[in-house]
Amino acid sequence: MQHLQKLIFDSIKNSQFPNQPSNLYDPIRYFLSLGGKRIRPTLTLMAAEMFGIREIKDALSAAKSIEYFHNFSLVHDDVMDKAPLRRGKQTVHEKWDINVAILSGDGLLVKGYQELANCPPLYIPELLKTFNRVAMQVCEGQQLDMDYEHADSISMSQYLEMIKLKTSVLLGGALQMGAILAGASLQDQKLIYEFGENIGIAFQLQDDVLDAYGNPETFGKQVGGDILINKKTYLLVRLLEIVEKEDKPALDLLLASTLADNPNKIAGVLHLYQKYAIKSSADELKDSYTKQAFERLSAINIPNDKKEALITLSNQLLIREQ
Repeated sequence: MQHLQKLIFDSIKNSQFPNQPSNLYDPIRYFLSLGGKRIRPTLTLMAAEMFGIREIKDALSAAKSIEYFHNFSLVHDDVMDKAPLRRGKQTVHEKWDINVAILSGDGLLVKGYQELANCPPLYIPELLKTFNRVAMQVCEGQQLDMDYEHADSISMSQYLEMIKLKTSVLLGGALQMGAILAGASLQDQKLIYEFGENIGIAFQLQDDVLDAYGNPETFGKQVGGDILINKKTYLLVRLLEIVEKEDKPALDLLLASTLADNPNKIAGVLHLYQKYAIKSSADELKDSYTKQAFERLSAINIPNDKKEALITLSNQLLIREQ
């Protein structure tokens, strides 16, 4: 796994961009330099290796296309969310301006397609189909996320569909593209895609829990941040579904308040989460999606030792300090 990650890091680091116009290419270089774990492109290489690709370098362009698309989506997400920081550094629209962020994000998307064009020609049509399908689904998920910000409540099925589109389809797509390049069967492509999709949903459910219950030293974000902005995470959606009449007024008051007028907002919401066993419910659903993911992986008829790296990475994603 580490040698694959190094391939990605080195290739991204050595990517060449023109110097002019500087307000297009400097932000791209800047954003890529912020790092990140490069999980998605690593998954592409891991799937290609797992299914027996002859030369791992033949999957490198596809892996980079996934990473460029992911970064494009982050630059634009930051604009839409008015986020000041990304990975502890200024976002592109804060360091430059919104117009620069939009154009440099567009540039990253184009770079993704340029990398796809560098893939082995035999596989480009199928890679494009997968890439385009997943890219459109990510856009759909982002739009649903914004729509739901203004909704009084959403159903659990709506929430799970949104996080599938916004987060997990890209993991599934990254794995499927690696499988395509290794000549995997359509059935195995489907199974590895569904593995990634289910792992992605489990990971997002875990992230929802960590926002409310995580250790601030290891979580990397403000604990309770979602509660403060009434973000519709699994925990809040579930609470709104099952809260009883006697607790509804208290919940409504908490949701209508801010930290400024109610310093106990986080504690109040956490109390209701505890009363209704919301965390346990989230953990159970996360475990269910994790089980479904590994059932898909088990169904792929290749030796288990070839799956070890993917299992290890998945466990690292899903076992984080709380």
